[in-house]
Amino acid sequence: MGIYRDLAGGVTTANILHGSANSIGGQTIVIKLRWGQPAAKLPFEGALPGIKFALGENPKRSNFSIPGQPKRYPATRMGVEETIRGAFTEARDYKNSWEAYRKRISGGGKNALPPRRDLRLEPLVEVLNGERYVHAHCYREDEILMLLRVAKEFGFKVRTFQHVLEGYKVADELAAAGAGASTFSDWWAYKVEAYDAIPYNAAMMTKRGVVVSVNSDDAAEATHLNQEAAKSMKFGGLTHDEALKLVTINPAIQLGIDKRVGSIDVGKDADLVIYNHDPLSAYAVAQKTIIDGRVLFDRDKDIAGRATLEKEKQDLLAKEKKADEKKSDEKKPDAAKKPEHKPDAKTDTKPDDKPKPPSDPGKRDSGEDRTNSPDGGAQ
Repeated sequence: MGIYRDLAGGVTTANILHGSANSIGGQTIVIKLRWGQPAAKLPFEGALPGIKFALGENPKRSNFSIPGQPKRYPATRMGVEETIRGAFTEARDYKNSWEAYRKRISGGGKNALPPRRDLRLEPLVEVLNGERYVHAHCYREDEILMLLRVAKEFGFKVRTFQHVLEGYKVADELAAAGAGASTFSDWWAYKVEAYDAIPYNAAMMTKRGVVVSVNSDDAAEATHLNQEAAKSMKFGGLTHDEALKLVTINPAIQLGIDKRVGSIDVGKDADLVIYNHDPLSAYAVAQKTIIDGRVLFDRDKDIAGRATLEKEKQDLLAKEKKADEKKSDEKKPDAAKKPEHKPDAKTDTKPDDKPKPPSDPGKRDSGEDRTNSPDGGAQ
């Protein structure tokens, strides 16, 4: 449903990143929101894959420690840096070993043995070769500068810093390194390292030469990124076109897909959104979202079909309720399954005809059923 709701908000392409619990978490992918297509057809053809890094509180587990248990390494910002540097040291050695092996093979070394494959290091070798983009979750200026130094040391580039709430403090360094910034419009103070966030961040970095985009990190916010971009016109004084670039051509440049999407030009993919007002207006609502020339969201059709969908929903809820009632009935004791009781004229009485104790206890019949007698107790 997230894909459909994003289409309704005018989003056509997304860079999918997972969470940020680890310094180097795992691989990422760019997809087109091709609603209704199988997962295999969602990846953006030709877009370079990515890898997710994370700095700061999340990987050092500042807010996720369990009392009484030792902290997981790395538990400090220095530990996060050491983890990344150590991983790239291994990756560089791994790359060199493969290059040496290929050189021996090409020189006629038939008996040369290949190095053992390491699937953990291979994506990092792709980073070193410029074949995979690094997207780094971050907040503070010191950790941004740290990763820029590590990247320079190992000869790779950070494609985007995600969130980058203190990017305005180091905008010149980001621009000099050619790193992009994908930030929030005005989120702040939801944790300690986000306290220095300001709504002028996107505009200040843009004016210093950084390629900036606005991201969501939230399912609801992904449905109105056009309005998130518009905030930088008020907070920072960006022009209309500069603000619009935050959700069009700039993210396409960051992902290396700007030759195909991000602007309306001859020869590019037919990925378009039609609004009823200026896209940066608070009144703008997407009317149609088109991907690869196909209309995948049509507001008029969506509204017209809501009654049918509501009826289907109510039918399914009624069906579920009926199934729950049936299960509940099956759990109740079934009187028909109790052992058959044969009537006995001596002992059986009507429910409202309870036996009465004899007036003289001494004359009681020794063969009397004692189930309900005062001294017989309950069976």
